[in-house]
Amino acid sequence: MPKITYTEEFKRDAVALVASGIPQKQVARDMGMAKTTLQSWVRDARFQSHGMTPTTDPEARKDMSQALRRIRELEMENEVLRRAAAYLSQAHINAPKMIYPLVKEMAAVGAPLRVPVAVACRILGFSTQGYYKWLKQPVSARETEEAELIAVLHQLHEDDPEGGYRVLADDIAELGYTLSERRVWRLCRIAGIQSVFTRRKTRYKTAGAPVHDDLVQRQFTAEVPNQLWLTDITEHRTREGKVYLCAIKDVFSNRIVGYSIDSRMKARIAVNALEMAVAHRGQPAGVIVHSDRGSQFRSRKYLKALKRHQLRGSTGRVGACGDNAAMESFFALLQKNVLDRQAWTSREELRLAIVSWIEGKYHRKRRQRGLGKLTPVEFELITNPAAKLAA
Repeated sequence: MPKITYTEEFKRDAVALVASGIPQKQVARDMGMAKTTLQSWVRDARFQSHGMTPTTDPEARKDMSQALRRIRELEMENEVLRRAAAYLSQAHINAPKMIYPLVKEMAAVGAPLRVPVAVACRILGFSTQGYYKWLKQPVSARETEEAELIAVLHQLHEDDPEGGYRVLADDIAELGYTLSERRVWRLCRIAGIQSVFTRRKTRYKTAGAPVHDDLVQRQFTAEVPNQLWLTDITEHRTREGKVYLCAIKDVFSNRIVGYSIDSRMKARIAVNALEMAVAHRGQPAGVIVHSDRGSQFRSRKYLKALKRHQLRGSTGRVGACGDNAAMESFFALLQKNVLDRQAWTSREELRLAIVSWIEGKYHRKRRQRGLGKLTPVEFELITNPAAKLAA
């Protein structure tokens, strides 16, 4: 039988088919050649790709084959180290267990540079026994549990993205889960869950003479509702101009009992907030209403409103933010949760966002440590259920 001669183009095509992932046995059968012949072509192609000239000398071919094996080992080592570095650069990856999927991926049939499991584990310093044990049970019971907890935390964070891990710890405990704050913090760190944090910018203006004594003396406590109210004004800029908010907080439950939002910081904003508080709380008399020395709280309209509703005014000192710290803390929370969340287009847009947050989230969803992990509405209903307060 005459010896078959194959053209160089035919050889290149056969080698290319093998390089595409088709098994050598199948290529040899389909193209009508011996498997050993195809293996020789593939080996010669590898020699040429690494700058070696194919030869028929057995000793020279043996040396070149050994060199190819060593080159391949180095290529696999480089590939393993390169990809492992990319995996380990991610903060949430916990080696070695969480790098086992990479080992599985590199050992898969059809990978660009297939790396045997034993080689990958040897390079990375892991045991093959540990890998195959993981392969039988890729996800442990604890990992399944923590994946579920992270999903719950993500959902809670979407409902209240401003809350930190302490708020999430309270929220998830409310759902019946038993977790320590430390574990919630760790899960939030793994999942990249964090609250929005900004610093509030405060500017002081020259204040006038006091019109009331300081009846509070920084004692921000109350035994019953409608005993001590705090009030202050904050501002925020929109593209249409500034928006001013005057709010009144009942120290007993930290509930915002009255507020007014306006485009101008006139006396009427303080009077309107006071009128809302009086109406919503059932016309209480004798309540101490504490404020700073802003002109709005020293105006004749505001003083007349206090007298008309039989309320007692109280004023802090100049430049002493601690004299109204409990009210400042509410504005700081509002700043982080609403005001600094985005650039506001219109006054009406910001107004609705403020009202929605106060009534929907702050009053009814945001639990507070000082209230025994209750919301202001829950605290009032539990501690004074007989009181006729708006819920």
